[in-house]
Amino acid sequence: MSGSEHHVPAILQIRRIIFDRFNDPDLRFTNDEIFAIMRSEGGVSAEWDINDVEDEFLSLTRCGLARNIAQNFTTIWFKIFDNMEETECGACLSTVHMGKSEEERVCPNPTCKSPL
Repeated sequence: MSGSEHHVPAILQIRRIIFDRFNDPDLRFTNDEIFAIMRSEGGVSAEWDINDVEDEFLSLTRCGLARNIAQNFTTIWFKIFDNMEETECGACLSTVHMGKSEEERVCPNPTCKSPL
């Protein structure tokens, strides 16, 4: 992506993809699947690999949105704890996707972090 294009932070892309395609606590998904979707949608640089978004995927478990159900080398399988909701952050005006059971209700946009 060039610097003039609008860049959506990786964590917001990841959460939107989970909301759009895996918003069911019974579904499992991998970081590799999500990353492939991000790449196909042009959301990440062609030079990036899965390791460039490792921290974002690990944050899904730290915040209580998802649990790690298996792992093999760089592939992590996840399940969300509860359905997700779409809302707009009043501070940064980003559309954000939050798990209903996430305890800390703050904007996941790394440049915002305002209470929701």
